[in-house]
Amino acid sequence: MQHEDIVVWLGNIMADSIAADSPLSAATIRKIWVVLKSVLGYAVRTKKIAHNPAVGVPLPRYTPAEHVYLTDVQVEALAEACGEYRALILFLAYTGVRWGEATAIQIKHVDLKTRRVRIAQAWASDNNKLYLEDSPKNHERRSVPIPAFLVAELLAIIADRGPEEYLFVAPRGGVLMIRNFTRRHFKVALVAADLEKLGVTLHKLRHTAASLAIASGADVKVVQTMLGHKTATLTLDTYGHLGRTVWTRSPTGSTPNAARRWRRPGRRPPRRCERLRNWPSSWRPWRLAN
Repeated sequence: MQHEDIVVWLGNIMADSIAADSPLSAATIRKIWVVLKSVLGYAVRTKKIAHNPAVGVPLPRYTPAEHVYLTDVQVEALAEACGEYRALILFLAYTGVRWGEATAIQIKHVDLKTRRVRIAQAWASDNNKLYLEDSPKNHERRSVPIPAFLVAELLAIIADRGPEEYLFVAPRGGVLMIRNFTRRHFKVALVAADLEKLGVTLHKLRHTAASLAIASGADVKVVQTMLGHKTATLTLDTYGHLGRTVWTRSPTGSTPNAARRWRRPGRRPPRRCERLRNWPSSWRPWRLAN
C-alpha cells in the first residue's frame, strides 16, 4: 500500500457517499483515516512495513459545530417541557455527563449525601447493537458533583428502587435510546420551550454545563473532571474563551494557582442566580452573598 493509494481510496469513499446522496462529513472521513493510520502505525512498530503511508494524507477541512450555551432560565424551560424526563435534562445540563454515560448510571453509583455520581460505565453501539462498556470514554472513571437543587429531583427517581437498576430508563423500563428519546421527547420539548432554532442537541448540553460551571467560578480541573476530558489543555482549548476572567493559563498549560484565578484580585464576581449558589462549594473559589 502506497501513500497515493490511500489518497485515492479516501477520495473514492467521499465520491461514493456523494453519489449515494448521503455525503460523509469531514469528521467521519478523518475518523476513517485515523483508524487506518493506527493500524499501519502498528505495522511499522512491529516491523511489518518500513514506514506509515497514511502520514501526510490530505484530509477535508473539519469545521467544528458552533457551540450552544443555554442560560439557566432556558435550561429550566427545556426541562419542564420534557415532562417525566425533567430530571434527566437538568442532570445533563448541569453535570456535562455524556448521554451514554448518563443512561448507564446505576442507583448504586449515586451518593446524594455527598452529592456525587460515579461515572463508571457507558453504553456504546456497534452496527446498531447496544453494548455496555465497563469504562467511560478515555477509559477513566470519574466522580461528578451534583448541584444541591438536583438532589430532591434525583431522590424522587431513586425512591423504592434497587441498587442495580439504571437511574434513567425508558417508559417501559428498558435502556433509553438516544434516537428514540430525541424524536419522542427532546425535539418536542425544544419546540415547546421555543429553543428549536438554536441548534441544541443532547450532546451540546455539555457545553451548557461547562459554561454554567465556569460562570459559577469552577476552575479548569473541576470542569475537566466534570466533562471527562483527557487533559486540562483540551478543556482550556475548548472553553478557555468563556473563562478569561476566571482562568489564567500557565506557560505549560497546567492549572493556574488558585490565588491567580481572577485576573483582578479582590474583585468579586457578579451575582448569579439562586440555582448557581446551590452548586457544591468545591466548584466555587468564593461565596456569594445572600
